[in-house]
This record gives sequence, C-alpha cells and structure tokens, in this order.
Amino acid sequence: MKITVIGLGYIGLPTAILFAKYGHKVTGVDLSPWMTTQLNAGLIHIEEPGLEQDLEEVLLLGNFCASTQPVSADAYIIAVPTPNKADQYQSCDTSYIEAALTSILPYVKANDTIIVESTIAPRTMVDVVQPMVEKNDFTVGEDIFLAHCPERVLPGNIMHELIHNPRIIGGITDACTEKAAAVYGTFVKGEMIKAQAGEAELSKLMENTYRDVNIALANELAKISDHLGIDALRVIEMANKHPRVNVHQPGPGVGGHCLAVDPYFVIAAAPEQSPLMQTARAINNSMPAYVVQQVQALMAEREGNQVTLFGLTYKGNIDDVRESPAMEIRDRLDEAGFEVRVFDPHVAELPLKGEEACEGSSLILVLSDHDEFRNIPTSYTDRMRDATILDTKNIVQSVGTNVNYVNYGNLYKEKKIQQVAGVQG
Repeated sequence: MKITVIGLGYIGLPTAILFAKYGHKVTGVDLSPWMTTQLNAGLIHIEEPGLEQDLEEVLLLGNFCASTQPVSADAYIIAVPTPNKADQYQSCDTSYIEAALTSILPYVKANDTIIVESTIAPRTMVDVVQPMVEKNDFTVGEDIFLAHCPERVLPGNIMHELIHNPRIIGGITDACTEKAAAVYGTFVKGEMIKAQAGEAELSKLMENTYRDVNIALANELAKISDHLGIDALRVIEMANKHPRVNVHQPGPGVGGHCLAVDPYFVIAAAPEQSPLMQTARAINNSMPAYVVQQVQALMAEREGNQVTLFGLTYKGNIDDVRESPAMEIRDRLDEAGFEVRVFDPHVAELPLKGEEACEGSSLILVLSDHDEFRNIPTSYTDRMRDATILDTKNIVQSVGTNVNYVNYGNLYKEKKIQQVAGVQG
C-alpha cells in the first residue's frame, strides 16, 4: 500500500517507519522543514532505541520519505497532538486533527481509509471527523472508511509494542473496522480488537485515567503517611502482597502526553458524572507544590540554598518533558529563591554533567527514574555542601557513605529531625 502519515512525533514517526519496514511506500508528513530534512538524511529528533537504525534501513529500501506536504495514498494515518483547551474542563483541542484532515482531503479518493491514531475525546470521530469527510461528497462505510485506532505503546519500547500489543480498531461502521484492520494486519501480531469508534475513543482514555486515579491514590497515601508518621512505601509494599491489590507508586506528579491530559477529555464530556476523575487530577496536580514544600522543610536548617534536580523528563530513560511535573517544580523552586541546577543525561539541551550540577549543592532532588540515577556515585556527592538526596521516584538503589538518603518512606523522620534541630538551635 501507499501510506501517508500526518505527524512525525513520538508516535507518528515510529508508526511510519514500521509500515515502511513491512514493505509499504510511506510518506511521513510534518510541517517542520528542518525535521523532514533531518529525517531524509537519516537523523531522528526523538530518543527511541533502534529507531534511527530502522530509519536508515527504510531509506535504503526506498520505502520512506519525509515531506512537508501530503501525497495521494491508499491509507492516511493521523498522529498529531491533541492538547487541552484553555476552557473550564480542559477539553480536547481537535484543531490539529482538523488541519490534518483539511490537508489530506484534496488527495483522498474513493475506497481510501483514514485512521486517527491521536488520542481524542468521545464522539470526536462521529462529531468532527465524519462530517468533514462527508462534506467532500463521500459516504462513510461505502466509498470512504474511517476508524480510530489509538496507540497503546510505552516510550523506550515502541517498535516492539506496535507489533505485539493488542490493537483496538474502532470503525465508524463494520466495513470501516474491517478496512482499518487490513491496514494494521500487515504487521500487528497482537490481538486485533474490533470495536465501534466511540468504544475505542473511551477505552483509550480509560486506560490512562485508570493509572492517573491509581497514582492519585498513592500520592494521597504519601501525604497521609507523612502526616501520621508512617512509612508510605512500606505500606504500599505490604498492601500489594494481596493478590487483588495493585497500588501504584507515589511520585512528584503526573506528566506526559497521556496521563496528565487524557482524563480531562472524559471530564469535559461528562463533568457531572466524573467527580472521582476530577479529584484525582487535582491530587496529582498538587504534587509539585507538595514536593517544593518538602524541599523547603529539608533545606531550612542546611547551609546554602542550591538544589540540584536529577531529571526533567516525565518518566525514565526518555527525552520527553511534555507536561512533566519536574518543569513546574523547577520553576517553583526558582520562584522560592533557591539556586537551581539541573542534570538530565537524556535531555540534550541540558549540558551540565553530574559532578558540575552537584558542585556546592545542599540537596539532590530526584524527579525522573532514569537508570543513570539508580546508583549515585561519590564523585557527585563528594562535591556537595550537604550530601542529602530526596528521591521522589524511589529509584536510587545505592549511594556513597555519609549521604543522607530520603524518600517518601522516611521523609517524615527526616523532617522531625530537622524540627528538633531547629528547636535546639
């Protein structure tokens, strides 16, 4: 098939390259001339293991090219951002999807398939996509085929999961579902779950909302345990010994293009019916301020005011900082008068090495669970004014001698020590 993929970000680019690996002629479309030039030269702009080698392979095969303009194809895949609107419930902004549709409709012909992979609010396919297509004198399910097939992959393992994960195929009609399934059937080895478009939309949103609510429960537990003087991490460990319990881990907040965004699409569609989701969002949104409060408490009796952040990305071993709570924490610490340095080996725009970032610091604040942070070398902590680590991700496994290690399990003890020292002072 000839396939045109609109949007060459964290999902669109791997998807386009994978289709090309499986023998299709793929044109990847993005508005950035710089990006498309880089891709045609074999250079990728995101961190994803193996992706650059796969790009080189499909370029040599002649199966992939990047362009700023769409071309005629048999199937069109839309993988563009769907951010929140700045309205009361932060509803789904479909403007990028509408722009993508507008760009491809002049090329669409009878019997083509249009697939939206972007995460969208319930009823977007029926209320937004279908009317735009049918204005061009097509009849959906007869001479044009529309489906929502949401991505369900983990950054850092995208290529494997695109092939092996179950794939939801949500067509506007049964014929649309079959057509879209035929497109993905050329490489997907996981189960092809055939569904209606609305079911696919809401299912993807609930996958991420479930995790958001569970993380909110863990974050609230961390606050409760701190207040009561109980080890939150030990409580979670014991609770999860129950065969039907799976409490997630607390952290500095929730980020990324899914968990921090998608629940609002459901909330906006049914605000009166979603109080639990709204509360979970409020709890997770409160965590950056909570982390800053803990930093202030820990730093109150320490010399100096330099804090070194370990990680700006929203999760480990990737370069993605979208909606990352670490960004808000950095800004809040700066506003509170701290001298903030940042070390993140996965973010190219941050040139500081670990030793440099820790020089003269009084606290390391771990905000991303990168593998590089599992073991904090003494070459870092020996340079600190006060060798203290606050690990909000519970990722650190070893530190040097004479290092004060704090996480959500023993934070209440450390603050009690600080309070006693302050009284004695």
